[in-house]
Amino acid sequence: MCTRWTMTNPDDILDLTQQALPGLRRSERSIADIVLAEPEAVERMTITELAARAGVSVATVARFCSAVGTTGFGDFKRRLTAAVTRASTELSRFGLSDTAVSATDTATEVISKVTMHELHAIQATAAAVDVGELEAIVAALIAAPRIDIYGSATSAIAGIDLQQKLLRLALAASHWSDPHLALTSASLLNPGSVALGISHSGLTVETVHAIATAKEAGATTVAITNYPDSPLARTADHVLCTVARETEYRSGAMSGRMAQLALVDFIFVRAAQLHREAVPGSDEARRRLLDAHRLRYDGGGFEQTGDDR
Repeated sequence: MCTRWTMTNPDDILDLTQQALPGLRRSERSIADIVLAEPEAVERMTITELAARAGVSVATVARFCSAVGTTGFGDFKRRLTAAVTRASTELSRFGLSDTAVSATDTATEVISKVTMHELHAIQATAAAVDVGELEAIVAALIAAPRIDIYGSATSAIAGIDLQQKLLRLALAASHWSDPHLALTSASLLNPGSVALGISHSGLTVETVHAIATAKEAGATTVAITNYPDSPLARTADHVLCTVARETEYRSGAMSGRMAQLALVDFIFVRAAQLHREAVPGSDEARRRLLDAHRLRYDGGGFEQTGDDR
């Protein structure tokens, strides 16, 4: 099971704070919002100043520090300083003064900022992967007589990608975006089958219900989410966590899509390694089959490829 404090770099308090949001009390959430919006300012505050800024008590700040996995305000400040320093280094690397996309940014600045955010999401997610969970998930997928995948909106993109990759390995995978069909399929799963739900927030009602239904039917359940304390993560047997942050012009779900696709690739490549003997030559056979549906370019034009190629 993916736990909150093993998912990512333990010194990256900004990632930890972002991922802790669903489990925070309202008063603690007000502190988190300030930390995420103005980390440099918070770095210079005392615990009393931060409490006053958030309109909460000093004791609430102390509880917040514990809730995001630190041993106290001093430890929190140390980790915040480290996170701010890393962020400053990244800004310098991309030639930027800040990370947030603004309405006045040039196209070049937008490209640099989006690239930086997406690189961070992929790198932080890779660092956060629980290898034991990955291995357990891959083993379950390879052995499963049937695999259900649930995902809506942007998470459906990752779900469909995983489905088509698993099909290349001759694994019986289906992606269900319609909630009624998802629930119907989930209820018909058997022990040994796998149900995998993808939701950035972990709060998508349809995905959570489908995973709960599959679990009740006896299937092995897997969650891919950004929030390990979310209902989806708490419902599933196994969890892989993405690490993505919100920005004004890029919601967490958008940046999280890149991290989700990275996790899909981790699953697929590991499964291909371990399952290759069961489907020898499948990639080559698939390529031959699809060759007839590709155009060939000979330098002077395009022509349909076929058996006479």
